[in-house]
Amino acid sequence: MRVTTLADPEAACARAAEVLERLLDAARRERAAAHLALAGGNTPRRTYELLAQRMKDWRGIELWFGDERCVEPEDPESNYRMVREALIDRAAIPSEQVHRIPAELGPDRGAAAYADQLRERLPSDEHGRPVLDLALLGLGEDGHTASLFPGGPALDAGGEICVGVHDAPKPPPERVTLTLGVLLAARRCLLLATGAAKGDAVAAVLAGPDRSVPASLLRAGRLDVIVDDAAAPAPARRS
Repeated sequence: MRVTTLADPEAACARAAEVLERLLDAARRERAAAHLALAGGNTPRRTYELLAQRMKDWRGIELWFGDERCVEPEDPESNYRMVREALIDRAAIPSEQVHRIPAELGPDRGAAAYADQLRERLPSDEHGRPVLDLALLGLGEDGHTASLFPGGPALDAGGEICVGVHDAPKPPPERVTLTLGVLLAARRCLLLATGAAKGDAVAAVLAGPDRSVPASLLRAGRLDVIVDDAAAPAPARRS
C-alpha cells in the first residue's frame, strides 16, 4: 500500500487525475483496452473535471461504476449523472464506452443486470471474477467504500460480482455495489479522501484490515491512498 499526502483538496484531486491518466495509458498499451470503475460522492468530482482536461485520447477506455443509488439516471442523487456532468460530457467520451449501473431497476435486478455486463466485457481471474484495470474509490466517515457499509451483508457476498443493498445507513437506502471480491481482483485500487472529517477513517484504513472499516479490507489488494493534509493522520502529514 502506498500513501501520498498533498497540501489541500485541489492538489490531492490533481494527483489522483495524474495517476489515473498514467495507469490508464499503461493498461491500454499493455492490453489494448482499459477498464476503469468510478466512484460517486462529492470528493471525486474535481478529479473527474481535471482528468477531462488532462486526457485527450479515450479510445479503448471503458468506464464502469463502483456503486449506484437506486434512482433514475438523471436524478440529482445519481452517481452516473455526476460523472456524466464532470467527466463524460466534458471529455466527449462515446456512450458505448460508458457502462452505467441500471439501479433504477431496483437493488437486486440492477445488480444482476450489471453483473451480466461485467462478465460479458471483462476478462476473468481464476475465481471467475471480472478484472478491472483500475478502481477509483471514495471513503466515508464511517469507513465505507463504494456501498460496502460496516456490518452490511454485502461484505459477505462471497463469489458474487454485484449485490443489491437494501438498508444503507445513509440515504438513499437502496443501492447496487460491486463486491469486495471484485474490488480485490482489480489490478489497482485508488482510494481518495480529503478533509478533516475523513481523518479518523483514513487512520482506521492505515491501521490494518478491520471488518468494521470496509475500506481497510482493500489492503489485501494493490491499493494506493491519496489524501490531503487535513485527512492525513498526524505522522503522515507533510512537514
